[in-house]
Amino acid sequence: MLLPNANQAIIDPLKLHGYLLSTTHPVGRFKTRFFSALGYAAERWQELEGDLRAQHLTQPAELSEVMPEGQLFTIRAILKRRNDQSALVLSVWFVPTTNGVPRFVTAYSGGTA
Repeated sequence: MLLPNANQAIIDPLKLHGYLLSTTHPVGRFKTRFFSALGYAAERWQELEGDLRAQHLTQPAELSEVMPEGQLFTIRAILKRRNDQSALVLSVWFVPTTNGVPRFVTAYSGGTA
């Protein structure tokens, strides 16, 4: 099953350039190493956003947690860059009960393919 309302998904730019791609964020900087190796950079965060939309939101999502506020889903799929770098990435999405519009939570290495 695809992520519910995937076409309406919200990806906060700060989650990308201020966290996943930040070399100074206390937690995010460790994820930055992984995404930098794929060719992503904070100053070009839109590339990661576009790839998540095109390459992750089109793949099957797995329900991982149900709570009163909504549901958490994970998508495990390959992110492939134009420079032929690719890796298995796990992205996490929250779909609130109130409006059903998915919000990007985080992404990280999904291990080996």
